[in-house]
Amino acid sequence: MTEARPSTTIRRATLDDAAPLAQLAERTFRDAFDDVNTPADMALHCETSYGEAIQSAEIADPDRVTLVCEQDARLLGYAQLRWGPAPGSVVANNPGEIQRLYVERECHGKGVAVDLMKASIEEMRRRRVDVIWLGVWELNPRAIAFYRKFGFVPVGEHVFQLGSDPQRDIVMARPTEA
Repeated sequence: MTEARPSTTIRRATLDDAAPLAQLAERTFRDAFDDVNTPADMALHCETSYGEAIQSAEIADPDRVTLVCEQDARLLGYAQLRWGPAPGSVVANNPGEIQRLYVERECHGKGVAVDLMKASIEEMRRRRVDVIWLGVWELNPRAIAFYRKFGFVPVGEHVFQLGSDPQRDIVMARPTEA
């Protein structure tokens, strides 16, 4: 689909990716948030969000696209996009959400996330999305700064339920053609 770095490729996930994607998704989520959440809340979230069957259903969902970045048949990161209703603070005729964008810790700062974001924006253009939005935890300044580099600005907030903990996400949005 898109060349990321010289030896990485970004492509749409297939059902064959479900098991390794489930492992990657849980591992990268835990890498990002284990230190700042309770073990019980993390376990509950991961149990209900990740697993081969869950990722298979998400890959097969016609209202989602999952992009994976791989190198030598190893998944390094992924982005999950979805279409449908957006929070009221997102003003759009045809909104699209970047639901998830995570990369392996060893890939931070190496361009993998940048390439996944560019591929995500490209997919949104193909879908004729007019506004791209996402939710990012208010206590994740690194992610907020990353999204700002791509023109995302805060437009509201919503609750992200992490296990038993209702957390505040900042809703950020940008026109697709920014």
